[in-house]
Amino acid sequence: MLNWFRQVDEILRGEKTRTERMDSASLDISAGGIAVVVVVLAGIYGFSMGSFALARGIESGDTTTFNAGWMQMIASTVKMPLLFMCTLGITFPSLYVFNALVGSRLRLPAVMRLLIAALAVNVTVLASLGPIVAFFSVSTPNYPFVLLLNVAVCAGAGFLGLAFLLQTLHRLSGPRELVENAEPIDAIARIEQTKKGPLHGTHEQPLGRHVKKVFFVWLFVFGVVGAQMGWVLRPFVGSPHKEFQWLRPRDSNFLEAVNNAFWSLLS
Repeated sequence: MLNWFRQVDEILRGEKTRTERMDSASLDISAGGIAVVVVVLAGIYGFSMGSFALARGIESGDTTTFNAGWMQMIASTVKMPLLFMCTLGITFPSLYVFNALVGSRLRLPAVMRLLIAALAVNVTVLASLGPIVAFFSVSTPNYPFVLLLNVAVCAGAGFLGLAFLLQTLHRLSGPRELVENAEPIDAIARIEQTKKGPLHGTHEQPLGRHVKKVFFVWLFVFGVVGAQMGWVLRPFVGSPHKEFQWLRPRDSNFLEAVNNAFWSLLS
């Protein structure tokens, strides 16, 4: 497992996404191993989300509320990995088809590795922010604030994961001749290239207009599916005004809930 975490570290540092290391149109990673890391890191963030309900249970001194807090923490730890894996399964076919439409040479396994690597970036950012989320969760009883904090953190982490996906898809889908026929570079230029992270763009292979359009359409699809999947699997934080439930009945929607939380915070 240490090797899988080492691969995630190399992804974050950009070592796995250098152009010269992707000549075979695929990321050199263990898809299954990285998926295990995604589950672990997503669970860590879910644990942090559930700390709000646990803190409320401890503060109340009531056994029922305390037990409900523990159950909410366990449920959030389980459901966060489920959220990412279900979203991956639902959106993977569309990314592969969209990717093929723009003339990419990526095959099915390569697209899967790419998506799993993007999820790894996403959940690593989330797990790194987990202690901050847990701190605010246990230090304030304001449920709308904690809810919006989690939405903002998930949105920011998702943006970074999708930015990684865009740049890596660009490098993997670019014409191979640009790499094979590239002129030799001097030592200083080579050092500068190694300093670039996975979110840096490549000037040698500018993104086509149609590629950008197709990618942003899929980005919208991914975001909508992820948000709705989170709504289906709620609660994650645990409302202080409702009893613990593994899953709540289908009503309203994600955007309406965020809007209500925002106005509740202001009032």
